[in-house]
Amino acid sequence: MRTVLVVSPRFPPTNAPDLHRVRHSLPHFEDYGWEAETWRVDPSVVERERDPLLAKTLPDDADVRTVGALDPKWTRLVGLGSLPLRSLPFYFWHGTRRLAQGDVDLVYFSTTAFPVMILGRYWKRRFGVPYVIDMQDPWHTDYYVGKPREEQPPKFWFSYRLNKYLEPVAMWEVDGIISVSQGYCHTLQDRYDNVTPEMCEVIPFGAAEVDFKVMEDSNTAQPFFEADDKTTNVVYAGVVPGAMKTTIHSICQALKIGLYKRPSLYKQVCLYFIGTSYAQYPEEQVKPIATEYGVGEHVTEHPSRVSYFQSLRLLRDADHLVVPGTDDPDYTASKLYPYILSRRPVLAVFNENSSVVDILRETQAGTAVTFGGATTSGNLAQRVVEAWTPMLERLPYTPDTDWDVFQPYTAEAMTRRQVEVFDRVVSMAS
Repeated sequence: MRTVLVVSPRFPPTNAPDLHRVRHSLPHFEDYGWEAETWRVDPSVVERERDPLLAKTLPDDADVRTVGALDPKWTRLVGLGSLPLRSLPFYFWHGTRRLAQGDVDLVYFSTTAFPVMILGRYWKRRFGVPYVIDMQDPWHTDYYVGKPREEQPPKFWFSYRLNKYLEPVAMWEVDGIISVSQGYCHTLQDRYDNVTPEMCEVIPFGAAEVDFKVMEDSNTAQPFFEADDKTTNVVYAGVVPGAMKTTIHSICQALKIGLYKRPSLYKQVCLYFIGTSYAQYPEEQVKPIATEYGVGEHVTEHPSRVSYFQSLRLLRDADHLVVPGTDDPDYTASKLYPYILSRRPVLAVFNENSSVVDILRETQAGTAVTFGGATTSGNLAQRVVEAWTPMLERLPYTPDTDWDVFQPYTAEAMTRRQVEVFDRVVSMAS
């Protein structure tokens, strides 16, 4: 049995999108010959909502260890809130002591807290332990360069320059890349001569039925709506970044067109956008756009985050689901799998090159409306209406999902693919 040290700063009971890869993999690592030690940051100094139910999805014997971080109450006085920077010295100290014992075969960074990944290079040079990086999002990216300030992430000026310096430190000696997107792999291969196609493996997040079982067993409820025959409740649960502007506009404009052309059908539609902002003081992202199109009364937005299991309850309680994509063709929306597992009809609006489009079409779990570089807002909205109308006419119904085709996207199948990367990296390092 080999040992992998997994660096995942945000981990249960913390609620964050980047913890789910590891959380879903832990029940299966041992089946493929690996013991995992997951190193998280003390949840008390992580500025995220907590969801204790997440811990119920972990194996009883999961080896989860905790490191500290500088208290944000004090670091924010000097403008530092970043979790990876606050936790970096603690990971350095505890990780170095652990690796000095000599029985760890691999370090696996599975997080979007990117700066901690620079430790992989240091530990490899000192202890000879190879490391693998899981690219769930772009680290250093030019995507927001030149965009209006309101569309840029907070503190973009600082983070852009920091990432430009730190990414090469981690990448120049990395032994393997796991990514949710082929586009991220291509970017790294273009930047770094040592990152070759053979080192990179595209592995989406896995889908885990256990999450819905925990949600049902815990009697989790959501406070936003109750089912009735007079309302068609349509839900999106997730953040709405500036890069979703195109798809949010198209959905709101499509609703306006639908209300004009098929008022009896569309007047029942109530759109719920829940947890749309990560900001400490969240503001509405969608409602102002809906109001601009005159459909504000049909849109309810709750920008603050909700618990993971509340979001699952929302999916299960909805009549159907909508998933807006971003302008980025490499955006994969890892949340897609819970949407499919909810067994509710899914309408997705995504860049034509996104893997989401292929997955929905292969599994027959939903309808994808796509757009490319030349697509206009009005044209996209019209195509959304054309896809949306037959869905609304057919409700209520359960999608004819092909679960055999969906099998390769399960957590167990995705864990096996991760372990194949681990085995290859360790064999080459021997």
